[in-house]
Amino acid sequence: MYKPCMSNPKVLIVEDEKDIRELIHFHLYRNKYNVIESSDGIEAVALAKELRPDLILLDIMIPSQDGLSVCRQIREDQNLNETRIIFLSAKGEEEDIVKGLELGADDYITKPFSPKVLMARINSVLRRSDKNTDDIIEIHGIKIFDTKRKVFNEDSEVILSNTEYDLLKIFLRAPGHVYTRSQIVDLIKGTNHAVTDRSVDTQLVSLRKKLGEKGKIIETVWGVGYRLKEYEV
Repeated sequence: MYKPCMSNPKVLIVEDEKDIRELIHFHLYRNKYNVIESSDGIEAVALAKELRPDLILLDIMIPSQDGLSVCRQIREDQNLNETRIIFLSAKGEEEDIVKGLELGADDYITKPFSPKVLMARINSVLRRSDKNTDDIIEIHGIKIFDTKRKVFNEDSEVILSNTEYDLLKIFLRAPGHVYTRSQIVDLIKGTNHAVTDRSVDTQLVSLRKKLGEKGKIIETVWGVGYRLKEYEV
């Protein structure tokens, strides 16, 4: 029997298909994660409240209550504010993905999926949940000095507006994560400049232009929103 190491991230797999659940468990185990399993929604909510996992891998079509309901209950529980959620679902239509993200999921992966991609997305979600207070954020040759609010593309400084800066910081902190327009607005509102769903597109066009060739690292996910590529173009 697997004896979990309490210093490792705790992951709750909520999946009613045994083969898929065991496959995910195997790859998490290999990467030294503390693994918990559930096959239905009611049990999953109870386990989450009792054990407070760092991450929940959540299928949508599960018995007793579906994954969307589970996600909603997790997000309503203040004791689980730090728990990340990734949906795993065969439902890959745009409206399904948007609904999952807007319920508060941190990512949405459609089945079938590659175990390598799954582990990369898990690692990405857990990295950005860390309380990292470092002044410098760097990825793909783009570097932010947050205290000074300065941005460099390789060795050249890039002059951004306040909104463009905040947009870039959101993406650099979470490579691979898809943000809907409304989520982007929620993340940057209250920072002394008005942003709407419609203006997000305009601001991103300007940000990409100022980043030159590096602007390609921010990609459009049609019908959903935007994300920073996990790997440099």
